Amino acid sequence: MRSPAAWCTGSPAACRRPPERGPIIRALLTLLRWIGRLLLWLLIALTAALVGMALWYQLPLPPIAVKIAIGAWGLFALGVLFLDITRRSWIVRGVYGLALIAALLWWTSIKPSFDHEWAPDVAHIVTGTRDGDIVTLTNVRNFDWQTETQFTPRWETRSYDLSKIESVDLFLSYWAGPAIAHTLVSFGFEDGQHVVFSAEIRKEKGESFSSIGGFFKEFDLALIAADERDIIRLRTNIRGEDVYLYPVHMPKAGMRELFLSYLDTGNHLAEVPTFYNTVTTNCTTVVFRLLRALDPALPFDYRILLSGYLPSYIYQNQGFKSGLSEAEFRRRAAISALGIAAGDSENFSQAIRVNSLPSR
Repeated sequence: MRSPAAWCTGSPAACRRPPERGPIIRALLTLLRWIGRLLLWLLIALTAALVGMALWYQLPLPPIAVKIAIGAWGLFALGVLFLDITRRSWIVRGVYGLALIAALLWWTSIKPSFDHEWAPDVAHIVTGTRDGDIVTLTNVRNFDWQTETQFTPRWETRSYDLSKIESVDLFLSYWAGPAIAHTLVSFGFEDGQHVVFSAEIRKEKGESFSSIGGFFKEFDLALIAADERDIIRLRTNIRGEDVYLYPVHMPKAGMRELFLSYLDTGNHLAEVPTFYNTVTTNCTTVVFRLLRALDPALPFDYRILLSGYLPSYIYQNQGFKSGLSEAEFRRRAAISALGIAAGDSENFSQAIRVNSLPSR
């Protein structure tokens, strides 16, 4: 068999050259190279911005020093971009990669800690013990709120009989538009008691919530147990949030297990400091993980992350026939006006449930 060169009728040098690529192939290769370079530049810009945000929220220096450090980092990243655009230097890319590795090592060294002066409303994480059916919770919050900054603090020890648990209710409190709501879970008992569990950021004194800061280890996670006249009235009457109450339909055995899972979570968080995260470890994802432990088949959904849209998820997945449209289902769940009318009445829990659907 003759070699491919034997078929060539031109000069020997021409026969040794590979065939030339057509103009379309050359254009496609050029386009792919430019797309690759653009993606690289976007990656450099994105990672530089993330490191800058991490420095802003976590660098343990005075504010002016933090700003200088962020400025220096920004100039470095811009220099890397400029040199890569003009020279395509692998040395520059390597230097930037090493800088990112150093930033990542610093980031992973930041650990949560109990060594802070906490805001009064999250000064304690609920803990508890169990003796048969009797669960005793320590640090149940029962503040008397006059305003958000004026209140009488009370942390109480309360006992609950799990053999008399009769309801689980999900509260959604809207404070930042239709997509975001704070999620709280309330357990009701035959004797009229209700206790609410709420996964919240554990602010230090003087701190305020930041959804962006929640991505950058700005806050710890706390589990708060509270009286409804504290934690729900705070939202309906003091903050003026839109609050909704949705009964959760599950057997009593599931209610008990869910209550005990909150007990375990509180005991764990009181022993092991944990960072709050705006997406992965927040009030809604904590609830979902606990429910998923009871029912592994419970489907994940984008509405778990965009908690304001949970009502439609609840309507579709809690497995009961209410006979109501979804709009009427939501209307019946609204309790802000009922909370305002109830004020600080001893019958607050009963007053906010006058329109509720039965829990089972």
